[in-house]
Amino acid sequence: MARIRNRRKPVAEMNVVPYIDVMLVLLVIFMVTAPMLNQGVKVDLPKVSSEVLPQDNNSRVLTISIKADKTYYWNMGEEVDPDQSKASETATALPALVQTVSAIMNQNAGQGKKVQVFVRGDKAVDYGSVMAVMGGLQEAGVGNVGLITEAP
Repeated sequence: MARIRNRRKPVAEMNVVPYIDVMLVLLVIFMVTAPMLNQGVKVDLPKVSSEVLPQDNNSRVLTISIKADKTYYWNMGEEVDPDQSKASETATALPALVQTVSAIMNQNAGQGKKVQVFVRGDKAVDYGSVMAVMGGLQEAGVGNVGLITEAP
């Protein structure tokens, strides 16, 4: 008997339709679950990391520094001082810092002045300490917090 040969070449294309279906299902799952995962402290960070944070000339600046030994310092001034060369006031514990910040915010709100709050953290400080300060700032009535870093 004679063999009948198939003249067509084998199809070596990948069928991507099932992959698109899986991707769309995952997209829907992430879109539904992402709004439920919002936990933590609200922080307004700049949109572009290379730009400097804008400063309002009519507002006062409160800079909170966290040293490596977890001591807290605060400085009230007219502009951000990244080197913290000015003399700073010391708050030995977080509750004392929260009370001080709350008093500063209430005093300036009574005078009609805005206060910009910035946090400087030593690179040896753990993330939990910085988040504890930001939580305390939220309790004190601070809505927006800026993070200060050194330029590379």
